[in-house]
Amino acid sequence: MKLVLAIVSNEDAGKVIKTLVKENFFVTKLATTGGFLMSGNTTILVGVQDNVLEQCIQIISETSKRRTKLVPNAISSEFGIFSSTPVEVQVGGATIFVINVEQLIKA
Repeated sequence: MKLVLAIVSNEDAGKVIKTLVKENFFVTKLATTGGFLMSGNTTILVGVQDNVLEQCIQIISETSKRRTKLVPNAISSEFGIFSSTPVEVQVGGATIFVINVEQLIKA
């Protein structure tokens, strides 16, 4: 048995969860915040049997899309003046961790 932890953007979370539940996966949703852009994201926990692990990963990967976003980038000059020049960064997609589970108890 495995525990899948998937960090996805809030924009994709609803579609990811809906698709997982439709395919009979049990899902727990956690609201989290990323460290790089300090923006909200969703961490999804899914306990899966080994034989459906690849299906779970495929669903998460296919329903979490990467996109580009402009974020402000503060630049200081020699006179101490700051300007905010937007920088294009890749956001979205999914970061997926798979952890071995010795035992699952539903009480």
